Amino acid sequence: MYDVVVIGAGAVGCACARELSKYRLSVCVVEKESDVCEGTSKANSAIVHAGFDAKPGTLKARLNVRGSEMMQELSEKLDFAYKRNEAMVLCFDKADIPALDELLEKGHKNGVKELEIVSGDKARELEGALTDQVEAALVAHTSAIVCPFEMTIAFAENAYANGVEFMLSAEVKSIDKTENGFKIKTSRGEVAAKLIINCAGVYADKIHGMVSKTPMKIIPRKGEYMLLDKAAGGLVSRTIFQLPTKMGKGILVSPTVHGNLLAGPTAENIDDKENTATTSAGLNDVRNKGALSVKNIPWNKVITSFTGLRAVGESGDFMIEESDIAGFFDCAGIESPGLTSAPAIGEYVCELVKSRLELTPKDNFIDTRKGVIHFASLTREQQNELINKEPAYGRIVCRCETVTEGEILDAINRPLGAKTLDGVKRRTRAGMGRCQAGFCSPATMALLADKLGCGIGDIKKTGSLESEVYAK
Repeated sequence: MYDVVVIGAGAVGCACARELSKYRLSVCVVEKESDVCEGTSKANSAIVHAGFDAKPGTLKARLNVRGSEMMQELSEKLDFAYKRNEAMVLCFDKADIPALDELLEKGHKNGVKELEIVSGDKARELEGALTDQVEAALVAHTSAIVCPFEMTIAFAENAYANGVEFMLSAEVKSIDKTENGFKIKTSRGEVAAKLIINCAGVYADKIHGMVSKTPMKIIPRKGEYMLLDKAAGGLVSRTIFQLPTKMGKGILVSPTVHGNLLAGPTAENIDDKENTATTSAGLNDVRNKGALSVKNIPWNKVITSFTGLRAVGESGDFMIEESDIAGFFDCAGIESPGLTSAPAIGEYVCELVKSRLELTPKDNFIDTRKGVIHFASLTREQQNELINKEPAYGRIVCRCETVTEGEILDAINRPLGAKTLDGVKRRTRAGMGRCQAGFCSPATMALLADKLGCGIGDIKKTGSLESEVYAK
C-alpha cells in the first residue's frame, strides 16, 4: 500500500508528486496516458502570469502569485526554459481605461509587484508592433514565459529521482473505500493507497464521482492556438494580452521561450473532454482578434495550430480540498493560471496531507535535475567538446531545430524516457520546427525502435504502449 497515490501526471500532479517526494512517503503517480504532460499541460499559453487578474482573496490569486515567485529558482534548479519577458494588457477604448485601473488595484491587493499603467504612445514605444488603436496598457514587469513540457517533465523526473513511482497507461476504472484507505482499479491492475490526490484535469469530476456523492462538474473550455515560425518570433518581446472578459484573458500574442510567436486562445465551453480539433472559425477568430493588438502579424508563417482544453470548475476558483470522503483530496478546476500555480499547489497539497499523515522531511532530498542537453544552444567550442566525448551529438536528426541523435538517445534513455514521437518531441523539440517532423520522423522512429527493442511499425506518435510501469 502506498501512502499517497496521485491521479494525473500533468503539471499539477507532477508538482504535487515532487513536493511529496521531499518527505519519507511512498508515492505513486497513476496516469491514463503513456507519458507525462499529455493533457492540458502540453497545450496552453505557456505564460507565467504575474497574478493581477485573479479575484483578491481567492485561492487562485494566492497560488498564482506564489507560483510566479517560485518559478525562476525552480527553472534554474530543475533545468527548464524560463524567461522574464513582461506582459501588457491592452485597452482599445478610453472609456475602458477604468477597467485597467481595476486590474492594477486587483494586482496590488494580490501582492503583485512592479505593475504600472502607461499611455498608448508609451506602449507603442515599448512594443513598436502594437496597433494605433491601443489607448493605454497595464504593464506587468514580473510576467514571464516558460516551456510547459520541460517544466512538467522536470517535476516528474525530479520526483522519480526522489523515489516516486509512475504507473503510465493506467486508466482509473474505479475506486473503492477500504478500512485503511482506498483500492484503485486501473487498466493495468490494482493499487492501494492511504490517501488519494485527484489531479485528473478535465476528468477530475469523473474521478471525484468514483468516491464522493457530492456533485462536481468540470467544464472543458476549448482554446485554439496558432504557432508561427521563428522568423516571426521577434515581432513582440512581451506577452500581449487584451482586457479580460468572463471567459478569460482573451487572445494573446506572445513570443515563446524557444523563439516562435504564439497567438490564441479562443474560449468555448464544450461537453466533449476529448475534442481537441481545431476549426476554421476558431482559427479565424485568433487571426482577427490577434490583429487588434499587433499589426502585420505574418499569418503566412504559421507552422501549426493546436487546441487545449482548460478544466473549468463551477465555483470560479481552484477547488483544492479534502472531499467529504476522508483521505481523498481534490485538485480540480485548475484552469489558467494553473500552469503558473502548479508548484504552489504542490506546497498547498502537502499542507493538506499533513492533516492525515505525519510528514518527516528526507535528509537526502535531491533538489536539482539536469535536462536533455540542447545542442543548438551550445557554443561552437562546447559542441565540439561534446561531439568528441559522444559522436552521436555530431549527427543532426532534426534540421529545423538542430536536434542531434545524442539528444534523442538521451530523451529515450533517461528516467521516464520517451517512448513515442511526441515524447521525443516534448523533450528535445525534434519535430517542432518549420517542417513539423516531415524530415526527422523516420530517423527518430528508427532510434526509438532500436532502443525499445521493437519494430519500427510499432512506434506511435502518441498513445499507450506495453511495459509502462516505472518503479524506483
